[in-house]
Amino acid sequence: MKNPFFQKYLLPGFIFQSLIIGGGYGTGRELVEFFLTAGPVAGLVNMGVATIIWSIVLAICFELARRERHYEYRSFIQGLLGKAWISYEVLYLIGLILIISVMGSASGEIIHEMFGISNLMGIILMMTLVGLIVFFGTTLIERLLSFWSIILYGVFAIMFLVVFFLYGDAIESSFNQQPSDISWTMGGIKYAAYNIGLIPAILFCVRHIETRKEAIISGLVAGAIGMIPAVFMFFAMLSQYPNVLNASVPVNAVLDKIGWDWFKLIFQIVLFGTFIETGVGLIHGFNERIASVYTALSNQWRSAIGIVLLIASIFIANAVGLVGLIAKGYGGLTWAYWIIFVIPVLTIGVWKILKPKFTP
Repeated sequence: MKNPFFQKYLLPGFIFQSLIIGGGYGTGRELVEFFLTAGPVAGLVNMGVATIIWSIVLAICFELARRERHYEYRSFIQGLLGKAWISYEVLYLIGLILIISVMGSASGEIIHEMFGISNLMGIILMMTLVGLIVFFGTTLIERLLSFWSIILYGVFAIMFLVVFFLYGDAIESSFNQQPSDISWTMGGIKYAAYNIGLIPAILFCVRHIETRKEAIISGLVAGAIGMIPAVFMFFAMLSQYPNVLNASVPVNAVLDKIGWDWFKLIFQIVLFGTFIETGVGLIHGFNERIASVYTALSNQWRSAIGIVLLIASIFIANAVGLVGLIAKGYGGLTWAYWIIFVIPVLTIGVWKILKPKFTP
């Protein structure tokens, strides 16, 4: 049975969280690069900055999409940027390839650590599951992504509580190691932009929103929903600070310290599922864009497009590696999203929302 409250106020947040969780976020690597390198206190401040930016931009995007009935990124960006919309198209594909590359690299590493088999097997499994889910379309995708996000919340919360119980003193003492010569906002500004820049990929879930109030509340809540699991993981990683800064998969450093093999296995299964979430969200968003032009896009073509994108991205993942992709690839992409997407949303988008809507 459909739940209107869930569909309007929680589903968009869970879909957004599903889009950003995979690869670097889920393994903790992004949280190290953008937040923890600034230190425990400044890292939390930067996370707050990122959450505020996410919530504001999401609220504007949801209301603009609802108002103009633009539920896929092509029409949404055309309405926002006009003739310059193609610049976002290029940027979206670059971001899609980069993020799936990170996800593919992390998938291989997780499966290798879990079962001791080749990284390639983990990548093939991830590709197969993404292609299968994309085949069935929007309704199944909304259900699966929201369901897995709830499971993710539970597992992340358990990890946080266990680590806090076992290493609470270490977490508390980590705040005394705050560096002084760091930025208290730049990490949050950078992290917010390259994640929020892909928000047009999930506008398919805005179809459930009917009023401006619902769109604004849903967007504000979605920003918090997207960051809460990161906060759980951030505090857990503080138990191993500063050694965790050099870990390729920081969450494994935490799980190894807990020492519960069964919990590590469950966590890694859930984490692997987050990679599927991110891949499905990105590729489904791209398929919805194609379907806006070629309305007869079949389920078979949706899966085929997804597999092609996955294969192209995985080649990059194998060539560069997880840490290199995050450290080298996200810098330029971040500022490109600010220029091409975030600033236009905060200016043109707000203007479009506030101006009276003409009705003949």
